[in-house]
Amino acid sequence: MQIQKKITLPKVLIFVVLLGMLIFTLMPILFMLTASVMTSKEILQMPYRWVPKEFHWENFAKAIQGNDGTYIFVRNISNSLIISIAVAITTVLIASLTGYGLAKFRFKGRNTVFMMIMATMMIPFEAIMIPLYMVVMKLHIQNSYIGLILPFLVSAFGVFQMKQYLTTFPTEFLDASRVDGMGELGIFWKIVFPNCKPVIATLAILSFRSQWDNLLWPLLVSQSDKMKTIPQYISTFAQERSTDEGAMMAAALLASIPMFILFMSLTKYFIGGSAVFESRKG
Repeated sequence: MQIQKKITLPKVLIFVVLLGMLIFTLMPILFMLTASVMTSKEILQMPYRWVPKEFHWENFAKAIQGNDGTYIFVRNISNSLIISIAVAITTVLIASLTGYGLAKFRFKGRNTVFMMIMATMMIPFEAIMIPLYMVVMKLHIQNSYIGLILPFLVSAFGVFQMKQYLTTFPTEFLDASRVDGMGELGIFWKIVFPNCKPVIATLAILSFRSQWDNLLWPLLVSQSDKMKTIPQYISTFAQERSTDEGAMMAAALLASIPMFILFMSLTKYFIGGSAVFESRKG
């Protein structure tokens, strides 16, 4: 027997609101997709034509070649990939180890240590940016990968997220492993870490995205064009190519692809990790 669901006014209103939010969210992405294959004249005409008359694929060639034709785009996007991947990996490893220690070990001052870590979240990056820059200058690691990566090796939010997730991890599994003679590092790598895939994927995506979009710190540390990141490239490209909106949109679209691929490949873990994290936090 087939059960028919009754359509009510609240359900219709919820559907309309959600549909409107979806359209509002997707419109900038759709604009970037269509504008990347248009000329500047077509982009600026009103009303905006969402379907181009002709596809101008040369915009992507202009975006990759750069203003000076040196193809520095390839080097800049490689820099962003190296920095973002390195930060994501170190954040996941250090935050998971720290969160595991704070969640499953009892030691004097544990809550104090945790509160001190959380207190660092209250300090805006702009407040410590100049002291960090002075440290980088003193160590002579400016204009290098180390200088771009070192200040972001771990995040307090990552420690908080891992600690909250691991608090409800079954302690019985850990005790059974200790009885079997397994060491603490072995327990972490063979039991705890493999069972944290959702929260690890969530933390990895957030860490990768924060560095992929980071513009302020690379502006301070990267002086040479070869060490600049993709946000710097887009900023410079937009300033120098002030009349080529199509090439600007093509550069922005190309810069969005790695982030889109990462999110789509880990989306099931990301959604699952976010849901579990919210339920455990509540």
